[in-house]
Amino acid sequence: MSKELPEQASVVVIGGGVIGASIAFHLAESGVSDVVLLEKDELACGSTCKAAGGVRASFSNEANIAIGLRGLDVYSRFAQEYHQEIDFSRDGYLYLLSDQTNVDIFTESVALQNRHGVPSRMVTPEEAQKISPLISTDGLLAASWSPQDGKATPESVVMGYAAAARRHGARVVRHCAVTDIESTGGTITAVVTEHGRIKTDTVVCAAGAWSAGIGNMLGVNIPVVPVRRQIAFTEPLSELPESSPSLTIDFPSNFYFHPEGKGLLLGWSDPNEREGFNLKFELEDWLMGLGAIAETRVPAVLDYGISTGWAGLYEVTPDRNQIIDRSTEVEGLLIATGYSGHGFLMGPATGEIVRDLYHGKEPGYDISSFALDRFAQAGIGAGETNIV
Repeated sequence: MSKELPEQASVVVIGGGVIGASIAFHLAESGVSDVVLLEKDELACGSTCKAAGGVRASFSNEANIAIGLRGLDVYSRFAQEYHQEIDFSRDGYLYLLSDQTNVDIFTESVALQNRHGVPSRMVTPEEAQKISPLISTDGLLAASWSPQDGKATPESVVMGYAAAARRHGARVVRHCAVTDIESTGGTITAVVTEHGRIKTDTVVCAAGAWSAGIGNMLGVNIPVVPVRRQIAFTEPLSELPESSPSLTIDFPSNFYFHPEGKGLLLGWSDPNEREGFNLKFELEDWLMGLGAIAETRVPAVLDYGISTGWAGLYEVTPDRNQIIDRSTEVEGLLIATGYSGHGFLMGPATGEIVRDLYHGKEPGYDISSFALDRFAQAGIGAGETNIV
C-alpha cells in the first residue's frame, strides 16, 4: 500500500488494531470524507494479533454488558456483512470459582446479566466438569456459565473492517509512525508522521498500549500502561474433548484455556509481571507459575509439551476499564483505548460510539464511566474496577 499521504484529512485515526479499524470504518460509512487510518507497522500487529479472540457479554456492569452484546451480534453476522470469514463460534465462557467471595460476586453479576438478556447461570462443580471435561473439581465451589459467549479470529476482523473502510473512501496507511501532533491554542492542526504531515483538526487515539505517548504529544495524560501477557500452545492432545468452551477461566488465578486445532491454547496473567513494552516470549518462569495452577485445575495439561507461544501487551488503565471520550483539554482529540484485555470484543460498539461522538450525537451506550477525567477527579485509580 502506498505511503503517499494526503495533504489533509477530516479525521486521522492512530492505530491499526481492531479499535482503530472499526472506528475508521464507522466514520467513513457515516459519510465522513478523507478518513485516514495510520498504523506504524502492519494492521493488527499490536495487541490485536496476540489476543485469544474471546467475545463475551458476561460482565459485571451494564455498560460493558451492552458493549459485549453488540460485539457478539456483529461478529455473528460479520462474514456475511463484511465479506470476511472470522471463524466465529459460540461455545460459551466458563468461570471456575473456588472462593466464596467470588461466588457471591458472580451470583450478583449473573443476575444482572440475566436482566439484560444474557442467558448465563451459576452451575455446580460437577456441571462445570461436564461442560469443560479437562478440569478437576478439587476445591471448586461453583462456576459461572455463559453459553452464548464465543470467540473469533482478531486479525480477520481487522482485515474485514479495513477493507470495508476503504470501500467507503477511507485511506489506510501502514508502516507510517506518528512522530508528533501539532496544535495551536488548544486545537489540533496537523499530524506529523515519518512520511509527511497531514493537516487535520481531529485525531482519534486508538493506539492501545502506545496511547500514553500519543497523549504526551498534546500534553494530555492518558493513563494507560503496557503489561506483557503470554500465551502458549500445547502439542496435540490424544484425547481432546469433542466439545469445550470458547474459554475456560480459573478466575482466582487468571489461568484460561480453550481448544486450538488439535491442542490447547493456554493463557495466564502473571501477577508479578512488570509494566513495560517487553514482548519477549519467556517460557521457563511463566510455565512454572502456570504449571502450579494447572496441576490443581487442569492436570491433563501437564502431560503435554508446549509447541509454540507468543507475548503480547495488555493496555491497562488504573481501574481496568476502557477510556472512550472526547478530550476536554484539546479540541479535536477523541480517545478510545485502555481496554485492559477486552478491546477485541468491544471493537464493534467502540466504532459506533466514536462515530457518534465525532458527529456530536449522544452515543447509544452509557459511556459516562469511561470518561478520561474520572481518574483526575478522585485521583488515579478511582472508579469501579472491572474484575469480571
